[in-house]
Amino acid sequence: MKILKTSIDCIDEEIITEAIRVLADGGVVLYPTDTVYGLGANIFNKNAVKKVYDIKQRSLLKPLSILVHDIEAINLVAKVSLSQKEQLKEYLPGPYTFILNKRPIVPRTITSGLNSVGVRVPDCDIARNLARIFPITTTSANLSDDEVLDNPDEILEQLDCEVDLVIDVGNLNSNNPSSIIDLSGFKPKIIRK
Repeated sequence: MKILKTSIDCIDEEIITEAIRVLADGGVVLYPTDTVYGLGANIFNKNAVKKVYDIKQRSLLKPLSILVHDIEAINLVAKVSLSQKEQLKEYLPGPYTFILNKRPIVPRTITSGLNSVGVRVPDCDIARNLARIFPITTTSANLSDDEVLDNPDEILEQLDCEVDLVIDVGNLNSNNPSSIIDLSGFKPKIIRK
């Protein structure tokens, strides 16, 4: 496991390049977002996604969300109507996960067989840049149903396993995951505030 320290406000191209390389090779990266630290894997690498489930001790029946680089990239993984796009522009980038109808390109391992997918565009340059070549998983870096921590050292101790790379920006001073809003039905529905 490699730990790379940086600042949340700094885009260190060498760190981003190295992290993308790890993700492209099927690795798992612990990275900061605008809410909590996340576990990232290339969504198109089944083994890497399985590693995320294993690390979190998460049921394969619980879907993972996807992080994309920008609002335009949402179209790669989800079907977005014009009115939905306007809603997304109001809130993204930001601390929200939007549930949308998925495109066939999204692997079943991500969605647990559902026809919808959670999508994030966080207000965090580091996180968004990790997804500039391909979408990555975004799920809080904690054991399922356990406390969400804001410090990489404590997170790694809780997970009790090695991720391939850690982007350490210190404490995030937040242990609140993103709000979840379901846009896949007729009316928007708040799932988690």
